[in-house]
Amino acid sequence: METLQFKTNIKCGGCIATVTPFLNGDENVESWSVDLESADRVLKVETTHSPEEIEQLIKKAGYVAEEIG
Repeated sequence: METLQFKTNIKCGGCIATVTPFLNGDENVESWSVDLESADRVLKVETTHSPEEIEQLIKKAGYVAEEIG
C-alpha cells in the first residue's frame, strides 16, 4: 500500500458523498480523505492502485483528480 495525493475539484460534503461509493466500493482502496480546507482540495488515498487508476475512479464519479508529484 502507498498513499497517493491528488488535487481535486471535490469541494463540499455533497461531493464527498458522491465519490464515497466509488472509493469505498473498491477493494484496492484501504482508506481515503479529502481536505476541504486546502485550496487544492487534496485527496489522500491509501491504495495499491496506480495514480492513473485513482484518477479514472474519480472521473467515473464525475470529478477531476490530478496527482500531486
